[in-house]
Amino acid sequence: MIRFQNISNPYWRNMISRTMLVIVAVVLIVLFLPRSTGKLFHYDEGKPWMYGQLIAKFDFPIFKTEAALKTEKDSITKHFQPYYNINQTIEKKKIEQFKQAYKNGIPGLSQDYVDAIAHRLHEIYEAGIIEPQQYSTLAKDSNTFIRVVTGKQAVSVPINKTYSTLGAYEQLFMDPLLGPKRSILQQCNLNEYIEANLIYDKDRSETEMNDMLSLIPQASGMVLEGQRIIDRGDIVDAKTYRVLNSFEQAMEKRKASEDEITSTFIGQTIYVLIFIFLFTLYLALFRKDYFNKPRSISLLYVMIVIYPILTSLMMEHNILSVYILPFSMAPIFFRVFMDSRTAFIGHITMVLLCAVAVKYQYEFIIVQIVAGLVAIYSLRELSKRSQIFLTALLVTISSAAVYLALQLIQADDLSKLDRSMYYHFAINGFFLLFTYPLMLVIEKTFGFVSTVTMFELSNTNNELLRRLSEVAPGTFQHSITVGNLATEIASRIGAKSQLVRTGALYHDIGKMLNPAFFTENQAGINPHDKLNDLESARIIISHVTEGLKLAEKYNLPREIKEFITTHHGAGLTKYFYIHYKNEHPDEEVNEDLFRYPGPNPFTREQAILMMSDTVEAASRSLQEYTEESISGLVNRLIDGQVADGNFTDCPITFRDITAAKAVLIERLKAMYHTRIQYPQLKT
Repeated sequence: MIRFQNISNPYWRNMISRTMLVIVAVVLIVLFLPRSTGKLFHYDEGKPWMYGQLIAKFDFPIFKTEAALKTEKDSITKHFQPYYNINQTIEKKKIEQFKQAYKNGIPGLSQDYVDAIAHRLHEIYEAGIIEPQQYSTLAKDSNTFIRVVTGKQAVSVPINKTYSTLGAYEQLFMDPLLGPKRSILQQCNLNEYIEANLIYDKDRSETEMNDMLSLIPQASGMVLEGQRIIDRGDIVDAKTYRVLNSFEQAMEKRKASEDEITSTFIGQTIYVLIFIFLFTLYLALFRKDYFNKPRSISLLYVMIVIYPILTSLMMEHNILSVYILPFSMAPIFFRVFMDSRTAFIGHITMVLLCAVAVKYQYEFIIVQIVAGLVAIYSLRELSKRSQIFLTALLVTISSAAVYLALQLIQADDLSKLDRSMYYHFAINGFFLLFTYPLMLVIEKTFGFVSTVTMFELSNTNNELLRRLSEVAPGTFQHSITVGNLATEIASRIGAKSQLVRTGALYHDIGKMLNPAFFTENQAGINPHDKLNDLESARIIISHVTEGLKLAEKYNLPREIKEFITTHHGAGLTKYFYIHYKNEHPDEEVNEDLFRYPGPNPFTREQAILMMSDTVEAASRSLQEYTEESISGLVNRLIDGQVADGNFTDCPITFRDITAAKAVLIERLKAMYHTRIQYPQLKT
């Protein structure tokens, strides 16, 4: 009997969701990858051939380039003689209209002028009149001819032997008899008797043009089977470029396009699946904290998917150059919000996925890997805006430098170096400057908190911290001191120092509601003297819940709220608990009334804050500050927290705890200026 796993189990839900994430990522990337049936190799004129020796497998023609074919077509078009049909009836009609209009003569002129104008019109119509727009187009070249069709004959006529309607009107007055009488003749509106009699024959002209263009040979030579085309390292010159293009066109015609597309699709799917699977395996094995957090894994996969899609779209539609895309922005985000190892693995995965869509994968991969490494190294801890500018500058310089190195290795002539790529690197660096504003978008979208945000929150001029300093100055000073202690511990054990410093500043903000009930804010009067232990414990415990409410009100990040809820964990308010138990020895005490709501710390930073907070507060109650008293206090308090199980839910080690003790002892000795105890003189 087959037993199905219960999918409501969190483990199986997690595995199913991660599997679906991998499938969706693979589908999206493969869907956008370019699949061209003809492009078997990636090459450019003037670049070295990156593949092995290429031998012709069959005879194929060497096709002319598009530029060469265009030149031949332009030549034919330029010398083509369009067909015009002559309309004899227009001449007869217009001359007859003129004679009829002036059968009684032209006022002020003799009858001879009517006959002269009619004769002149006949000569002009016999030469031919063309529409003004067509004539101006044809007359741009004085050597242009047209074919005038009369019956079954077509005669070539120079365009300068014909007239436009305007030119025909002017030609009338070129007659020696009519020219001197122009002012009188202009009143006759002679242009009414001038009309185009050469009519463009569109069908015959286009038919003959197409016939002539179809006779242009598409090839200019042959490559025979077995002939060597190119070898590895050879420079692809203009002729070889045409041969390679012709070879791919011939291959495209010989292959079944559908089968090739299917083969390409399967290959791309396997390729993408391998890298996405390996990246997911890395997270599952070495970064389980990211693998189990939806926000972390979402950011990683969004970045890894979006760049191959953008690269594919730019290559498919020939949009600018892929080198202007700021690929280094992804590892910057990974480094700022996660860690450097994940940033490197994520960047490598992304670049290798993008390489499927680009030409010259070798150059692309090298340049982008170097740029990504420089971006990761230059941002060990982002704390200022100027660091982004420096990173963008370093990425631009390193990309240009490694590309120049590759060119020098491959080029045989320094004059052939491709200088346009350096403009692309400059644009890439400019786009990298948008990392800083986009960081805020990432934070809001995925719920991360950057180091920059932590620096901004730790500014004591913030409204909430300023209120704390005014309402509860003792708590404010306590928080600063705890922050300093916790930061030094974090730096010593390799935890996030800025995070723990910011968390320390806000961990006790709930004390602002009743500041006088906390010893650091008291000035000789203790209001707990008038309350019973239960009420006092409730007020003390409430600073956690009240702090959480203030954090919600001021929209503090989730990471800061966690410091508020975990800095006492699920521990007891021991002073009031023990006092109450001593006062009621026969009563069974309900510990929940004296217990903080928790939870216990679940990160190293939260554990550091708990230790620092407890030790700093307790150190104020020491009667004398000696090395022995401070060491004893630190060891007793932290060992008690370990014994109470406060650190069982966080990944802090005994080595970290030992280092924390050492830092606390050193810092407290420096704070309280401990002195060695002088020996007593024996009498």
